[in-house]
Amino acid sequence: MKGWRRKSDVHQVTDARPSLTADIRKREISYLIKMGIRTICLILAVVVPVPWPYRLLFIAAAVFLPYIAVIGANERSAADTPPTFQTPEANQTEIPLHRREIGS
Repeated sequence: MKGWRRKSDVHQVTDARPSLTADIRKREISYLIKMGIRTICLILAVVVPVPWPYRLLFIAAAVFLPYIAVIGANERSAADTPPTFQTPEANQTEIPLHRREIGS
C-alpha cells in the first residue's frame, strides 16, 4: 500500500473572523484618527485667519466628528455578529457581548 495516504481535509482561514483584540484595536485607531482630524479642525477654526465660510466648515467638522467617531468605534461589521444559537460546549471565558464595545 505504498503511496496510499488518507487525504485530510484542508481548512482555510480566509473566512475566519478577526480576533476580538484585533477588532477593538482597529476601531480604536479609527477613533483616534477621527478625533485627531477634529482637533486639527478646531485649531484651524481658531488660529488660522480664513474667511468665515471656511471657519464655519472647520467648526462644523469639530462639532460633528465626535458623534461620527463614537458611532464608528462602537459599530461591528456584519461578519462579527455573533451566531444566533448557543452550543452547550461554548467557551465560558469569552468576553460577554455587552462588554465588547469600546467604553463599556
